[in-house]
Amino acid sequence: MTSYHGLKEQVATACRILAARGLVEGVVGHVSARTPDGDVLVRCRGPEERGLARTVAGDVRAVGLDGTPREPMDGWQAPVELPIHTELYRRRPEVRAVVHAHPPAALLCGLAGLVPRPVFGAYNIPALSLALEGVPVYPRSVLISRSELAEEMVRAMGSSRVCLLRGHGITVAGASVEESMVTAVNLEVLCWVTVQLHGLGSAPPPVPPEDLAELPDLGGRLNTAMAWQALVEAVGVGPA
Repeated sequence: MTSYHGLKEQVATACRILAARGLVEGVVGHVSARTPDGDVLVRCRGPEERGLARTVAGDVRAVGLDGTPREPMDGWQAPVELPIHTELYRRRPEVRAVVHAHPPAALLCGLAGLVPRPVFGAYNIPALSLALEGVPVYPRSVLISRSELAEEMVRAMGSSRVCLLRGHGITVAGASVEESMVTAVNLEVLCWVTVQLHGLGSAPPPVPPEDLAELPDLGGRLNTAMAWQALVEAVGVGPA
């Protein structure tokens, strides 16, 4: 099991990856992890704010599901959209980490009403799986700053790993920080292909069943562990 400080380091690393991959800009966006005792480690904003690209473990603070600080905040504050995280943790006990970001291709997909379709195969099998599962949409462009709005989003998301927030961004939930982060990256790949095909005026057919049958289940070691490590290496070991 990852240590308390190790979880903070993972959340900080995920924030740097979001920025490096262009899924967030500046200080907008956040990642969280559920602790073994049920609290939430979330990327906060504070007096030494340097943006997500320079996130360190000290920017990650513990709060309860009601937003009550579980450690000294020293001027740091949880994000306004903390309810995105806390409502998912309340309603879906299997969720151990949450990513909220504002990726450009996902934004365009939502605004244009484009539906990601399973039109590619071995190019990116995890992204294909998201298309096969379907990408639910939360249709409101609001700041999800209240539990009532977060409840709406969670209902729209259902049991999915992902939710596209129209005119806003994405929410991704997973069994670990690594899984959630890798899924967020693959979702943006899927949305990028969808936007590009629309711009080309092309609507290729779905991957046929006989081709889907040839695509292996690569498992967590390749789809999550190795993919996460590659993302970590791409941004370096530290926030500099």
